[in-house]
Amino acid sequence: MKKLVIAVDGPAGAGKSTVSKIVAEKLGINYIDTGAMYRAVTYKCLKEGVDISDEKVVSDMAAKSDIDFRDNSIYLDGKSVNDEIRTVEVSSNVSDVAKIREVRYQMVEVQRRIGEKSSVILDGRDIGSYVFPNADYKFYLVATAEERGNRRYKEMREKGFEVNLEDVIRDIVKRDEIDSNREFAPLVKADDAIEIDTTGLGIDEVANKIIENIKL
Repeated sequence: MKKLVIAVDGPAGAGKSTVSKIVAEKLGINYIDTGAMYRAVTYKCLKEGVDISDEKVVSDMAAKSDIDFRDNSIYLDGKSVNDEIRTVEVSSNVSDVAKIREVRYQMVEVQRRIGEKSSVILDGRDIGSYVFPNADYKFYLVATAEERGNRRYKEMREKGFEVNLEDVIRDIVKRDEIDSNREFAPLVKADDAIEIDTTGLGIDEVANKIIENIKL
């Protein structure tokens, strides 16, 4: 199989990460959760008591962080932080970190370096439009805010977090606004991306829709 780069973009809670993992497994390629990279930086800033509104300090924190992916897990400074980066606090602040230009420069450099080595599927907000504009395949997943909020609510409850559904949906809508209106590399559907509405669809159904469009 030739080396492939598959881009999966879309708003928070559209199912990008879960679906991309399944596609990666079925195709036997690597999966990179780019959103987790920004979450890792956010988690570290919150843990260190950094003022997230101070872009210079946040950028410096990102530059000093060692972020890596191994065995479908994200590592921050040598420690797996899969659960730590999925808290309500991190979710509420990650868009403010991700919109910082210097932070995006740093994370995109890592993403491109990984994508140049082997076949990968990456999910995020700007993979097809900015990180890999020449990706072999581009997909854009969407779903209603209510559907996405319900998914995120169930996910967090299953992990033991005490959350309110209305608050989760409100946070989803807020993140949509921030991600879509940030000055640098905003959330946008690439012109040549295939849009898939995941509302009411199962995970495997969405994964199969993506695979059906890929010619190996």
